[in-house]
Amino acid sequence: MAPRRTFTKFCKGNLNQPMLRMEHQPLLRGSSSPCKLPSWTLFLAVCAVGIGGTFQYGYNVSIINAPTQHIHKFLNETWSSRYHKELNPNLLTFLWSVIASVFSLGGLCGALIGGSMAIRLGRKGALLMNNVIAILASILMGISFPTGLFELLIAGRFLIGINSGIGFCVQPLYIGEFAPKHLRGGLAMGTSIFLTGGILTGQIIGLRELLGGEKHLPLLLSSSCVPAFAQLLFLPWFPESPRYLLIDRGDELSCAKALKRFHGSSEYRREMEDIQQECFALDGEKPKKPWQLFTDRGVRWQLITVIVMTMGQQLSGINAIYFYATYVFEQAGILAEKIPYVTLGTGICECLTALSCGLLIDHVGRRCLIIGGYVLMTLWCTVLTFSLTYQELYSWVPYMSMTCVFAFILSFGLGPGGITNTLTAELFVQSSRPAAQMIAGTVSWISFFTIGMLFPFIVNGLQQYCFVVFLLECFFVAAFIFLIIPETKNKSFLEIKKEFHKLNFGRNARKKETELHERRELQDEFLKISA
Repeated sequence: MAPRRTFTKFCKGNLNQPMLRMEHQPLLRGSSSPCKLPSWTLFLAVCAVGIGGTFQYGYNVSIINAPTQHIHKFLNETWSSRYHKELNPNLLTFLWSVIASVFSLGGLCGALIGGSMAIRLGRKGALLMNNVIAILASILMGISFPTGLFELLIAGRFLIGINSGIGFCVQPLYIGEFAPKHLRGGLAMGTSIFLTGGILTGQIIGLRELLGGEKHLPLLLSSSCVPAFAQLLFLPWFPESPRYLLIDRGDELSCAKALKRFHGSSEYRREMEDIQQECFALDGEKPKKPWQLFTDRGVRWQLITVIVMTMGQQLSGINAIYFYATYVFEQAGILAEKIPYVTLGTGICECLTALSCGLLIDHVGRRCLIIGGYVLMTLWCTVLTFSLTYQELYSWVPYMSMTCVFAFILSFGLGPGGITNTLTAELFVQSSRPAAQMIAGTVSWISFFTIGMLFPFIVNGLQQYCFVVFLLECFFVAAFIFLIIPETKNKSFLEIKKEFHKLNFGRNARKKETELHERRELQDEFLKISA
């Protein structure tokens, strides 16, 4: 029993539970080939996580666009009945801006607390608790219209932003930690698939034939409770993250049970060994705070990479594409009342590319897809700049512009739109991952808010030449990824960490690698003795 207690001490300082003989038997690397397709349990777990996670983010970004004029009317009528005078147009614009932008402020707050919730409550517990915020937000937004209190609408948008920020932070953690490494990319793409699915669903629900009419406005804005209730119904059937249970909680028995549920009795030992290796390498290290990552040389380039990728995703020009989409469709001769239906095509494009990326990511690799996406976006920005400049010169030019809009969206979904979140969860080990997700979420929401504030001025100042700025940004991000980021396909979190050692430590990299190798050999020795 002594070797088992020693290994336990290396894994977790206060771990008291007995080690399981079966789970500690070393595996022969080539003993069995892993299954190429996810089990039904893994697939349904991703669905249960996504419906109340990033689906909420995409859905609530989308549904606020459809009832813009109805909300303006509601603000005017509420102000007139309350103060017996007309609402000043400038004040109306300000109130609408607050309603639209307070969602980003809530998302930023959610990102700041999401990592801490994932550590204290667990990944699954944080997501379940997050639904309480979504239900409260839905109630506030729903009753704001019959009560004539637009302040409740603002409060509801802020709370649903917090919900989206937490979900955007915790969902990649949870999925990345229960997915086997040979399927981790495809399953982690559930984050982007449900986000784009939420956007498309919001576009459909917001049509005037469904809930986009004025009389259905309270029902539309309170419909965010439906995904929340769905997650509360289905997610409890699935176990907590196995990595969280063993590395953070020290509960090896529950970890083994969770792995059996996710991977099956015949496949779970491979993942158990991988988690034990990471646990041994961390040597009882506690989860880090976000500010600790900035002073940790061991994650310096991972952190720089996450910040560059996250900012690159938000500042890539995708917002400019959606802004110009209506103008491009009008120039192509599409009637104004038909444009909302054509806009559905952009949502369908994003959703299809997210699904395609999920099928390709574990075969093609992360680097190829994200670099290719940015290069193609650079190309389409160049073509779109010329086509918008010479829009009226030839009759076929507007159709080229419309083609570029859809091509850009396809390239974005196939590259940075899908891969960024997956890579963020892969570049860090267990002790750093929640803090890294908090930093990535914070950077994402600040960039989202900044581009929302500055974008109108950029368009007014540069007009169609604003795409020159975006094509340069896409080019430089592609160059950075090509030079810095290694391929992470089919690699464990420890193997990915080793890839960054030379960048992080320079000449000391060999010494660090030797120490890690010695620790692994020591672990294997303990496993053999305990077996």
